Order: sequence, then C-alpha cells, then structure tokens
Amino acid sequence: MGIIVQKFGGSSVADIEKLKLVSEHIIKEVENNNQVVVVVSAQGKTTDRLIAEEKEITKKIYPREHDALVSVGEQITISKLAMLLNSKNYK
Repeated sequence: MGIIVQKFGGSSVADIEKLKLVSEHIIKEVENNNQVVVVVSAQGKTTDRLIAEEKEITKKIYPREHDALVSVGEQITISKLAMLLNSKNYK
C-alpha cells in the first residue's frame, strides 16, 4: 500500500478507447489498496490545434489568455477520465 503517481501523455489518452485503458490502470492500483494521483495531458494534438487557432486570431501573444486557452485540453481529458471512472463506480 502506497501512493502511486501515474502520468498519461497525449498519445496515451488520445481517444475514448485509450482512456478506457488508462482507467483500467488506475482501477488496478486502487484495488491493490494504493492511493492514486493521476496527471493527464491534453488528448493527442489538442494543444497544437489550439495554438494554431490562436495564431489565426492574432500574431501577438496575450499571456493570460494564452495560458487559459492551452490549459483547456487537460481539463477536457480529466473530465472524460473522471466520467469513465465514475461509470465504473470509482471516485
């Protein structure tokens, strides 16, 4: 029993099937009585797409807005992963 930190990058969370695999890894550790800390990246090329869209809007970088924009991808991923875990009765 311990604390397990799991980091999943963009390609490992790129679609729903891969997110399901990630949820299985997390559940396995929980069932082994470990506390699990999960860190995820944005899915696939989400951040690249958001930055490209930003450049279509303006050539100037506005730091606050840029940071808010690029943080969205991780929020989407973790929301989907949380939904998967909740649907399997894991908080």
